[in-house]
Amino acid sequence: MVPLSVLDLAPIPEGSTAADSFRQSAELARHAERLGYRRFWMAEHHSMPGIASAATAVALAYVGSQTSTIRIGAGGIMLPNHAPLTIAEQFGTLESLYPGRVDLGLGRAPGTDQAAAYALRRGLTSDENQFPRDVVELMEYFRGGENKVRAVPGEGLSVPVWILGSSLFGAQLAAMLGLPYAFASHFAPGQMMEAIDLYRHRFQPSEQLDKPYVMLGFNCFAADTDEEAELLATSQQQAFVALRTGNPIKLPPPKPGFADDLPLQARAMLRQVLSSSAVGSPATVRDQVAAFVARTGADELIVTSQIYDPAARLKSYTLLMDAVGQDARRAA
Repeated sequence: MVPLSVLDLAPIPEGSTAADSFRQSAELARHAERLGYRRFWMAEHHSMPGIASAATAVALAYVGSQTSTIRIGAGGIMLPNHAPLTIAEQFGTLESLYPGRVDLGLGRAPGTDQAAAYALRRGLTSDENQFPRDVVELMEYFRGGENKVRAVPGEGLSVPVWILGSSLFGAQLAAMLGLPYAFASHFAPGQMMEAIDLYRHRFQPSEQLDKPYVMLGFNCFAADTDEEAELLATSQQQAFVALRTGNPIKLPPPKPGFADDLPLQARAMLRQVLSSSAVGSPATVRDQVAAFVARTGADELIVTSQIYDPAARLKSYTLLMDAVGQDARRAA
């Protein structure tokens, strides 16, 4: 079995606050560390009432202070929203605080809608080459050398950089730069297999990585029975339908039979976007994870569980690790 990691979207369930979400993130990170998960990543989103991790580096600093061995990182930082120097300094700070534990995943989407993107950047560019230039500039700050501008902290520190994506663009860039690649198959699996193939065939070794490395996003809802797990999954289904219809919400409680009441088109959309998922009892989850890894050849899975009840979320990660057995722990 491949290593397992955690992607925490820092959900804010109905009836709770961002402060509650951060405490639950720290508890989940400690729990994942004890279970043997390899990484704990958080993602940058903006203007979304149900996601608390907008200030991703700040949230990671808190999680780092609550853990001791698990790797922490961004999955990812939406680089078009920021000056590369700022991100080099932020993650240089994290690496200085938690040496040898920090990852930096970079994405080229804004992680929000157009209005919030404008509020973040005060300007939009359609230059598709800007993201690659920004990635190279950021890596140069870590490398140091002849730069007139220096990232302090950051310069000379080893912070692994990842390219994130949900299309072929990120796969090509990660291959060209010789960087590890994380694909957002947990919500945008459409081009997953094509992107994996392109990345592996075009990969050029670099100082950071000598061979291609693919981590895939994966949803998991594990419970004692298939029926209970399917009920837990309805919270994410509700939130996703709300997001796709332009009305993002806090993570709602489970709703029995939610998908059954949707129009056929909405049901088909959910089946497609959430197809990279394991939902069920430990035995069901084990089989679904094994089938996904066999189909994709993933080197690592990063698992998100958008579950309303924090205790049920912790249990889902426990059951998942128990289901895949000692092999995943050894791999991590």
